[in-house]
Parts: sequence; C-alpha cells; structure tokens
Amino acid sequence: MRPPREARPVVAHEFRAASPGRRTICVVHPGALSPQVHRGLAEALPKGDGLTVLDLGAVPEYAEAALTGGRAATTVEALAGRLLASLGPGQNVHTLAGWSFGGVLALAMVHAMPRERRPERLVLLDSIAPVDGYQQPDEALEPALLLDWFAMYLGAKRQRAVEVTRDALAGRGVDDGLVAVLDAAVAAGALPADTPLPGLRKLYDTYVDGLLRNNRLTAAHRPGPAPLPLLLVKAERSLVPGDDTLGWSPLAPHGLTVRGCPGDHYTMLSRSDSLGVIAPLLSSP
Repeated sequence: MRPPREARPVVAHEFRAASPGRRTICVVHPGALSPQVHRGLAEALPKGDGLTVLDLGAVPEYAEAALTGGRAATTVEALAGRLLASLGPGQNVHTLAGWSFGGVLALAMVHAMPRERRPERLVLLDSIAPVDGYQQPDEALEPALLLDWFAMYLGAKRQRAVEVTRDALAGRGVDDGLVAVLDAAVAAGALPADTPLPGLRKLYDTYVDGLLRNNRLTAAHRPGPAPLPLLLVKAERSLVPGDDTLGWSPLAPHGLTVRGCPGDHYTMLSRSDSLGVIAPLLSSP
C-alpha cells in the first residue's frame, strides 16, 4: 500500500463566497501571522461581498526562506504568477489588496494580469513601497528598529499589547533589547514569567529572517508604475511612522489616496475599530 501523499498547502483561502452580483475582495497575506487573522475582515464586509485570502506562507520557496537564513530561491514576479494561478481563470476580483509585503505582490499581480482581468481598485494595507528609498541593504536594518517591530508582532500573536518604546530600545544590541521586550511581554501577560531568553531569541531570529527574505526579494525587484489609482491604509503605529505615503507616490501616476486606521502594523488586521475603517474602503464601488 502506498503511503498517502502529503497535502499541498492551500494558497487561496475563501473565507466567504460572493453572492451573485456582489464583489469579491482578494487580500495577499505574506505570513508572520496566520491567514485566519482575516476572519474578522470577512465578517466586517457588507453582506454578500466575498473574501479570498492568498497566503504567501503556503508557497514553499517563500516560506522555507524564513527558516534558512532569509534567502528565497524565487522572485517577486514568480510569486505573483503563483498567486494568480491559485485564483483560477474564472474568478474576477473587484478589489485586490495586500498587507505589508503583500502590497508589493499585489502590484506585481496587477502588472501580470490581462487588462480585462484587472481589479477596479488596488488597496495597500500598511505596505512599504518597493522603491529605491526603501530598498536598504540588510545591515541598514538596525536592532532597535527590528526589536520594535518584533514587539508589535509578538503582541499581535499573543493578543496582548507589548508596550516597549523605541526610545527604550535605542542603542541596545539584540540580546540586551530582547531582555526589555521579554520584560514588557511578561508584564502584559503575553508570555509567562519563566519564558527562557534563548527561546525568545530563536523566535526573534526566525522573524528577522522573514524580514530579510522580503527585503532581498524587494531589492531585486523593479516595478513599473501602477496602472490604476492606489489607496494606502496606514496604521496609526506603522512600521515607518515618518512617511505618510510609505514611498508609494512615485508608483502612483493615476493618484494615491491615503487613509489612516487605528492599531499598529499587526493589530490593524483584527481590531474592530480598524476593520470598521478598512472594510468599507475595500468594498466601496
């Protein structure tokens, strides 16, 4: 008897099918958090609208790079083609959105689509543009910045706000900074008091390798201007707080609209007040 074949990871998750005549919203999800984090968005959309989430974490050559030092044997264009193939030839998308690095993939998907299949709108959820100003070498990602992002990620993953300020992390190395993150996580109830620091360091290293993978994929990518207007939804506590447009202006010859929402880069996907902002923007005609 042959052993059963391992099931291939599912890329396209249909959280809700669109009713006849209603819109389908498609969101590119780059991992870090489970794609199930979008369940609240499906419930927040107007009745009849559908939601499909494309999970990059289900693409092996992308997911495995976060476990092997952050070097992916693929390209943004190849990943965009993989995501488009997962949609199927007959599925029409009214709104294409991308969270974080997913915004880079969403734009690449639009460029790869035949004109007649392009969505009516492209929405970027706290996504940093793949432009020269943000295509930084790995060494430019300083520990204090990465530790701050990691604390946000840890808080969202554990559903507890891990309060550690960027000022508190300034000038610290990784090991010293992780002590501050661990103390804040324990105080918030996000981690038990006996959490070993080496275990947290392992989680941090995997998280950073995921960021490095995305940074390296972006560094080799040269996108063309968007062929449709862009809508950027920026979290109140964004990864890059000082730039209102997150670098998208040069890629938006047809216009860039910016809206703010509550929460941080990670909690914006699940907070009810944030979804109250995002859902109407995704579904409006």
